[in-house]
Amino acid sequence: MGKMAFITQALSDLRDQGLYNTIRTIEGPMGSWVTIDGRTRLNLCSNNYLGFANDPRLTQAAIAAIQTYGVGPGAVRSIAGTNVLHLELEAAIARFKGTEAALSVQSGLNTNLAVIPLLMGKEDVIFTDELNHASIIDGIRLTKAKRVIFPHRDVKTLATQLEENKDIAKKLIITDGVFSMDGDLAPLPAIVELAEKYDAMVMVDDAHGEGVLGSHGRGIADHFGLHGRVDIECGTMSKAFGVMGGYIAGKAELVEYLRQRARPFLFSSAATPPDVAACIAAIEILEESDEPVRMLWDNANYFTSQLKELGFDCGHSETPITPVMLGEAKTAWDFSKRLFEEDIFATAIAFPTVPQGLARIRAMLSAAHSRDDLDLAISKFALVGRELGVI
Repeated sequence: MGKMAFITQALSDLRDQGLYNTIRTIEGPMGSWVTIDGRTRLNLCSNNYLGFANDPRLTQAAIAAIQTYGVGPGAVRSIAGTNVLHLELEAAIARFKGTEAALSVQSGLNTNLAVIPLLMGKEDVIFTDELNHASIIDGIRLTKAKRVIFPHRDVKTLATQLEENKDIAKKLIITDGVFSMDGDLAPLPAIVELAEKYDAMVMVDDAHGEGVLGSHGRGIADHFGLHGRVDIECGTMSKAFGVMGGYIAGKAELVEYLRQRARPFLFSSAATPPDVAACIAAIEILEESDEPVRMLWDNANYFTSQLKELGFDCGHSETPITPVMLGEAKTAWDFSKRLFEEDIFATAIAFPTVPQGLARIRAMLSAAHSRDDLDLAISKFALVGRELGVI
């Protein structure tokens, strides 16, 4: 059989179970329309909420940075020095978020790997929502801290768990700001109140809230008016900001501690100059105008309302994430395949990403979509939905 036969078997099992993911190849820039297999398709898969991934203002900023600073940082910032662009980005993030300071890292995943293992040790306890993102789960796994999982958005149970662990000195509550599969929000005001009562820290991964919620897209803390009461705000630059990278924002002392000891910062090279310059441009655009955020919400509200009118179940999303609930995985994959044949790129989401029986098409709206784009998508959803007996 061979020492790596288990891999062959695992891939075979994925195919047999209908869980093998065929990843499409994009043959041009990421936008509201993308080219796949030589044909343009309406894109409903991307987290490019504000259409910044191919915005000429960001591309020009990236080109200018390459011409001035080159394409790479050379080594980790703690050894080779920090490029001035990284400091400019961190100042911009802190200004945008309304925090004392911020640290940029290589990705959103790395924010959780940077913060959680550094802050929490074997004598400590972490409270985590059961639907938190995989990167939060991985960050927790890197610690020896006690892990307490609370049911999704269930602050009543969280209160009981905090009471049961009140004698543990260091406590951390972690939650996504926006839950990426269903589009619902963390009950952050109630979580913050509990944290203050039990002297616990609060950490929010706002990957899907940045550029979407709050004034000019400042995120869930701004949305709920909780500035200064959320200890650690993490996020990514790869979704609404349209580029790549991650950040941690909070007190200056926290950021300095991360700069001194966080492993992703110390042991992995920094984001490249063009990435960083494009991120700065994205923040400056949002500081100047909230028009992209308003366009995003207008598109999302229109699209969701039209699908619901047709009879689709769009779950309980509170954001532009629009789940079209289809039940069984085969139905979702068949639905996605038929949409693709109609030039609509919308990937099925099934187990293990979501629970069995809750497979769906997760439509991701963008400010870059026109009303004609949305009307086309709605008509194709209606066509396929009737064909498959969904509506």
